[in-house]
Amino acid sequence: MERRDHLIIIAEILRIAKKGVKKTHLVYKANLNHALLEKYLEKLEKQGLISRNTESERKIQTTERGRQFVEKFLNLQAVIPF
Repeated sequence: MERRDHLIIIAEILRIAKKGVKKTHLVYKANLNHALLEKYLEKLEKQGLISRNTESERKIQTTERGRQFVEKFLNLQAVIPF
């Protein structure tokens, strides 16, 4: 199995969380374990790329800045495949 680059993992997390998802859903869809996902989420939240809803549903959602990152990343990937 080929290892994924950090930018690819970040883009995948942001893409999955566009409409708001629970952490468990992200674990399965992004194929990461809880501990590794939490490290990514902490970094993404500090950079303003995601927001965490602290209400009862505890959803994670991509911010506008995160959406812009995904769009630019996909455009770059179309020109230079990773």
